[in-house]
Amino acid sequence: MKKTLFVACCACAALAFCGRAAANVTFGITEDTGVLGDPTIFYSTLNDLGATENRIAINWDPAQPTTIPNQPGLDYWLPQATIHAVRVLFAVAPAHPGDITSSPARITQFAAFLQQLARTYPFVKDYVIGNEPNQPRFWQPQFSSTGANLSGSAYEPLLAASYDALKGVDPSINVIGVGLSPRGNDNPFAKDNVSTSPVRFLHDVGVAYRASKRSKPLMDELGFHPYPNQNNDPPLKGYPWPKAGIPNLDRIKQAVWDAFNGTAQPLFAERGKAAPANALKLDLDETGWQVAIPAVLQNLYTGKENVVTIDEGTQAQYYSDIVRFVSCDPDVRSLSFFHLVDEQPLDRWQSGLLRLDDSKRPSFTSVKNAIAQTQGKCALTPPGWSHTATVNGATVAFGYLGSPKGWNNKLWRFHTTVQEDASYKAGVFKLGSRKLTAKAKKAVLKALANPGSKPLLGAKGTALAYKSKLVALPKKTLKRSGWYVYGIRLAAAMNPQRAFVSVSRPFLVKSRPRARK
Repeated sequence: MKKTLFVACCACAALAFCGRAAANVTFGITEDTGVLGDPTIFYSTLNDLGATENRIAINWDPAQPTTIPNQPGLDYWLPQATIHAVRVLFAVAPAHPGDITSSPARITQFAAFLQQLARTYPFVKDYVIGNEPNQPRFWQPQFSSTGANLSGSAYEPLLAASYDALKGVDPSINVIGVGLSPRGNDNPFAKDNVSTSPVRFLHDVGVAYRASKRSKPLMDELGFHPYPNQNNDPPLKGYPWPKAGIPNLDRIKQAVWDAFNGTAQPLFAERGKAAPANALKLDLDETGWQVAIPAVLQNLYTGKENVVTIDEGTQAQYYSDIVRFVSCDPDVRSLSFFHLVDEQPLDRWQSGLLRLDDSKRPSFTSVKNAIAQTQGKCALTPPGWSHTATVNGATVAFGYLGSPKGWNNKLWRFHTTVQEDASYKAGVFKLGSRKLTAKAKKAVLKALANPGSKPLLGAKGTALAYKSKLVALPKKTLKRSGWYVYGIRLAAAMNPQRAFVSVSRPFLVKSRPRARK
């Protein structure tokens, strides 16, 4: 990918919309303590890079519910973070995928552990709650035996309890929700990786939140991990709905709006509107691309590679591009790369800015330069985002309607396509004349919106994202000749209040010929 193309995309987007001001994006590294051994070297390296954040994972084990893992290491490292002006984020998650769901007491224990952490390390003001709970590696079960999704609804009370626990210790603590994986197959009966897509996971969290009648927020920021779908995918390739990547962040914002609009949970600020003080922000606390190991260093690594790698120059370009891209999104507060230093086993992560021998990859310099040049700010006014009230990508093709249809016609059908799953109600409607007057169109729209209204020939169903749907109405003749229209109302699966309605041009149905005497 050419750098000029990537940056030009940002510039064009910024010129296309009336934007809004935003705070500078900050940059960091997702790395646990003990990797480099010496915290002074580690945090000095972050200073050199221009990174000001370090996300540290802490696993909570219910077998030892009050034990802080590697506490001596944390005690040794964290003061150095303060000295080097590096902001530390704790990403606290259950150690095993079934830890929270295996007992009703686990949520209370987890929340108490968070309070213990907050009191032990009062200078840590940012907590990510969980790690990719839409993935079975980190959260189980994802679905019930009958196929109903469980992960989102089970995670919501954990996030609520965590929010209350941390705010109870220090109201200024920043609670970061979810840490979403960008992937998920939404298939409860898949052979492997039974997982939940990020959009559907947020939907299910929202359903549980509304059902709880909670009057307080769940989170101050939303954690999201915009990894590529395939390791050799360029950053702007992204994902189809309901997954999301770097170029699909607006899809995540829309999913949050669908899930929480009208509740106590703050939403992302919108273009053209004054941003509320508590507007939700995105914390992109993990992303990375794995690279091929130079032949001279392969003896330092173990095992076999399990992904298609990219070369170091491509990684450098991608990382620089990402820094510039997210700097033009006013809803992103921070971006962290995973890792600073490679992991040794090749079936793990070799996405670091440093190789295993601590030598710097080209990506170190490219990220350093991008941070220095942008300072986390967009060169132009950031475009911002606003929610949609319709169905994304909805189109309808009614076909040619210029020729009259015979009195005995029984074939009534047309096609629709959408870029997100949607339900539909469609039908044939009689007009009083050959013109679709405003009054007649209003009556059709009202009938389509009314669940109890039945068209002359009606059908209901589901249109799946990116698949052309043949809307086939009952194979019956119409009893009366005259002018008719097709009508369809599509409602977004994630929020039925978002709808798209289309009415065809009028078409004529001929009268039945009179029988000869």
